Amino acid sequence: MAHLSGTDRSQLLLLPEAVDDYVGPDNPVRFIEAFVDGIELGAAGFVRVQPKATGRPGYDPADLLKLYIYGYLNRIRSSRRLEAETHRNVEVIWLLRHLKPDFKTIADFRRDNRAAFKTVFREFVVLCRQLDLFGRELVAVDGTRIKAVNNKTRNFTRPSLAKAIQDADERLAGYMKRLDEGDADEDRTPGGGSGNGDGKLAEKIAAIQGKRDRHKEMLAELDRTGADQISLTDPDARAMARMTKVGVGYNIQLAVDVKHKLIAEQAVSNQVLDLGLLAQTAIAAMEALGVERIEAVADRGYFKIEDIEACEAAGVTAYVPKPIRGPAVREGFFGKDVFRYEPARDVFVCPAGAALSPRYRGKSRDNVKVDYANRDACKACTLRSRCTRSFRRVSRLENEAVLDRMATRLAARPEMLDHRRNSVEHPFGTIKQWMGQGAFLMRRLENVRGEFSLTALAYNIRRAITLVGVPGLIAAVRT
Repeated sequence: MAHLSGTDRSQLLLLPEAVDDYVGPDNPVRFIEAFVDGIELGAAGFVRVQPKATGRPGYDPADLLKLYIYGYLNRIRSSRRLEAETHRNVEVIWLLRHLKPDFKTIADFRRDNRAAFKTVFREFVVLCRQLDLFGRELVAVDGTRIKAVNNKTRNFTRPSLAKAIQDADERLAGYMKRLDEGDADEDRTPGGGSGNGDGKLAEKIAAIQGKRDRHKEMLAELDRTGADQISLTDPDARAMARMTKVGVGYNIQLAVDVKHKLIAEQAVSNQVLDLGLLAQTAIAAMEALGVERIEAVADRGYFKIEDIEACEAAGVTAYVPKPIRGPAVREGFFGKDVFRYEPARDVFVCPAGAALSPRYRGKSRDNVKVDYANRDACKACTLRSRCTRSFRRVSRLENEAVLDRMATRLAARPEMLDHRRNSVEHPFGTIKQWMGQGAFLMRRLENVRGEFSLTALAYNIRRAITLVGVPGLIAAVRT
């Protein structure tokens, strides 16, 4: 039996007369066109929206924006690959009406309009609000790290620079000793010559001295700027914590509405830790969703009293579990959580039932800290070996009542932590695995922010298409 065979390439075919016939009514490109055509690009911050009266005509920013949204929606982010798609991809040919911009034009558009992409992302959030795709009651906040265009060998911290300089000094001392020994041998054997070995050794010494000088210059730059690390390829990138498995990258913050796992707010930072980023992310999400009050849940990495207090003042009800940390826990003693605070008496009750009264007052950063203790009770306590080496002191900040209120809320609703895990991990997994965006293509923080705005927009569009379909999105745009 013969195999299936194709048709002759020279045979004339009765193909559809219009490119429009190749694109079905539920094709995402039809929504991309309707969505972009409904945006006031000039108000959004895009450049060259109004064409010049003289000179060669340029490309409409709307067409290039459509191309980028299509690319990020289909895992095509490279400007060279997008250029190739304009020549061979029927959907792109339909979307751009046979326009074929070169890769430099495509790349320049993304760089020049990096700040405007955040506005486009928020425009789609507004569209999703109109479709009632956001619950607007609870958002899950979390961060992830995405690799930058900077190898870890091109990133230096103060300790690594100091160690590199010390190692260089030790190696130089060893080489200089070998040179001195070679000179002594030459003196004992006149006419023997130094040989080629000394020449190679001198080259090694010069190379090490040059590298040490560069390291000293970088250390001086850190001292001058007050920064804690420096990256050579992407100056804004930072070495992330080891547990993140990302050497040098950026910290991505998301606020995800738990109803349909849509991203309500996104931001990119080069701050290594999530500490201190809860309030700004949750408050921005609340504003984007158009509500006056909202609940936000995050993991232990966001536990910071100033941040939680700022959330409460802005109308954000925070749910953040308290981390298990502190010198007592590290030494194997009772943690602070087993000491019960009684506000009416202003005392802590220890596990043995003794009352610890306020004894010492000081400052912790911008807060007033009060230490509670009871020396007499500790001396005769049977649990002393499990609590302290001398006498126990328990600290409390003056505004710690905000943490007490949050702990009470969290104890009453422990399922909130499950909501966080089930919601915010979905977009991160989709972006990194399905969309294949585990690394950025651009350098510098502002460029990376624009790039991730396109990524978050593409994720939301994909989710919305799954929920309401392309015709439903187009109808919402046109209303």
